[in-house]
Amino acid sequence: MSRQTEPWVLGVNTSHHHGSMCLLKGSEIVVAIQEERLTRRKRDALRGLKPLSLNYCLEYAEISAADLNLVVGCGVTWQQRTAKWLEALFPEVPILTIPHHLGHAVGAFATSGFSDAAILVVDGAGNIINDLTIDQPRVAKQAVIPNSAARLEIASLYQGAGTKIFNLEKHFGDWFMQASPKTMRPYGSLGGLYATVAEVIFGSSTDIGDLAGRVMGLAPYGKPKIPCHEFFDIEDGRFVFHQIVAKRFALLKREADGSSTHPVLAASVQAALEEALLYLVKHLKEMCPSDNLVFSGGVALNSVANERIVREGGFQNVYFMPVAEDSGNAVGAAYYGLWTLTQQNTTQLLKHDAFGKRYQTHEIDAAIARTPSVVVCPSDNVIDTVVTLLIEGKIIGWLQGRSELGPRALGQRSILCDPRRADGKDYLNSRVKHRESFRPFAPAVLLEEANHWFELDDVNPECPFMLRVCRFRDDKHGLVPAVVHVDQTGRLQTVTPARNGRFYDLIQAFYQRTGVPILLNTSFNVAGEPIVESPEDALWCLLYTGVDYCVLEDRIVTKADRYGSILDLRPYVTALSYQLKSASSQASTPVIVSFQVKNQWGEFESKGEVEWLKLLEQIDGIKTGWTLFQEFQRTRHQLDQSSFIQLLGLLRRRFIIGFR
Repeated sequence: MSRQTEPWVLGVNTSHHHGSMCLLKGSEIVVAIQEERLTRRKRDALRGLKPLSLNYCLEYAEISAADLNLVVGCGVTWQQRTAKWLEALFPEVPILTIPHHLGHAVGAFATSGFSDAAILVVDGAGNIINDLTIDQPRVAKQAVIPNSAARLEIASLYQGAGTKIFNLEKHFGDWFMQASPKTMRPYGSLGGLYATVAEVIFGSSTDIGDLAGRVMGLAPYGKPKIPCHEFFDIEDGRFVFHQIVAKRFALLKREADGSSTHPVLAASVQAALEEALLYLVKHLKEMCPSDNLVFSGGVALNSVANERIVREGGFQNVYFMPVAEDSGNAVGAAYYGLWTLTQQNTTQLLKHDAFGKRYQTHEIDAAIARTPSVVVCPSDNVIDTVVTLLIEGKIIGWLQGRSELGPRALGQRSILCDPRRADGKDYLNSRVKHRESFRPFAPAVLLEEANHWFELDDVNPECPFMLRVCRFRDDKHGLVPAVVHVDQTGRLQTVTPARNGRFYDLIQAFYQRTGVPILLNTSFNVAGEPIVESPEDALWCLLYTGVDYCVLEDRIVTKADRYGSILDLRPYVTALSYQLKSASSQASTPVIVSFQVKNQWGEFESKGEVEWLKLLEQIDGIKTGWTLFQEFQRTRHQLDQSSFIQLLGLLRRRFIIGFR
């Protein structure tokens, strides 16, 4: 098949969070993007008939919807509902839909490079049992859960060969069941168990993935004193979840961060999850003769458990899907469509997670010109200049090449720091990321040096997608305190010239000058915000955080000398219109504000709080942030300066206001 005749296939993740699209030309991923990167709303779903990610993908590929040969949707709602939405969006293009776990499985297997593999999918929940017409198991292990008619796929065991995915076993359960607001929610899945514990420790949040990451980071501070059988038992090959722990921990008795109970609970649920996953992996090994294991689903982002799977799972080769959470289902949907059309699997290994747009020099310069209070720093050699800044203790925002699709920043949209900096972790958590002090940061290490710094024994040292946690060698962890967790481990990312290009060159140059082949690498965002996509996103993150410099391809940018904070600037309203709406159809639900806003990808709805209107009424494009803060404080005395700055930053990220 020639390049010209290869089909265009669009995969669409229609889940209620992590909406995304992936466009294939033949077997090549041309472009893929999450909706949240464009709307700047964390975990955003695809909404309406004009999702920004569609505009993004078609514009990048320089095609129209009419050029598509097939569109495949994957979600957790009824497939008929998904098909109807896609048919309205693409009235002249053939449509297919596939179930949630099958999307995870195909996306992981298609990008693994394996011609055959055992495939494991574990998450909070997928489709209901009645919606799995093309994904029926040979054996169904159905957990017994009282007082619930729902049956959702919670773990799926597959065998992949060529373009065929055979379902060996599927476990069913529930995500969250009805619970009293005074008690911990019951759980009926491994992902649900972990998320429920996260909610108890840190409070409710729309970003379950972020909460789960916090639990994983807190777990090494405690000992697993709660036995696994108080969370679940495995009876006759099926998971039976118990509510013993749920009854013990009341939501209204939530303790302060760092309490004695929380690390114990975090460590206990982490240990229970690891035990469950090792059972599933070893059970899958018994059912499937392949030497290769592929793991996906939101639970596959648990890097601590992943390392145990590599060392104890019994498989010779293990591939963790870098886009393991739901946005990766757009990749799975696209490859399912391609295989349907061509019956061919090219078994190409995914070498990098970089499928967004690369911004050209003129676009970067235009973004700099539009952003107040930033200046360009001249440099004859960007790499050398950045290494010098890092050695001086500066925090660097790094935007290079095409943006990552998955949840990990891998050197395209990263914040970087010298790992030798003793206060690096505390400074980044408090002044840049605005998150808990115990949260660790990842070491990005030259692959050829990984064995010298980490206890990798005889296992494969490659970890290009930051999905394994390994122990530092005893003689090394004291040299890089900013990236060493309390248990002497690090969630490492190995880098090579072929995979990482300029990011590798930067670490290599840092190594030559310091003797340390590692940089601290964390996502270019603040807590609660998606990773930056565009140069403009990056520049604003520079302005409202403790980031010192921003490197946009060949441009090095910093804050103007007289700039103090965004309170120095003059906000103005950019929202096109707004209207008040109920948060749901129930009469007792609170009222929210629906703003109609616009950015370079199109118009869309941005939701907000009614309280924001009081501030917006005072914004006239003339008053500075300082004046607005003083006026607003008269009516909301509890709002301090830091919180007001965060509010202004949120309004700008939602495209409701701009600054002069």
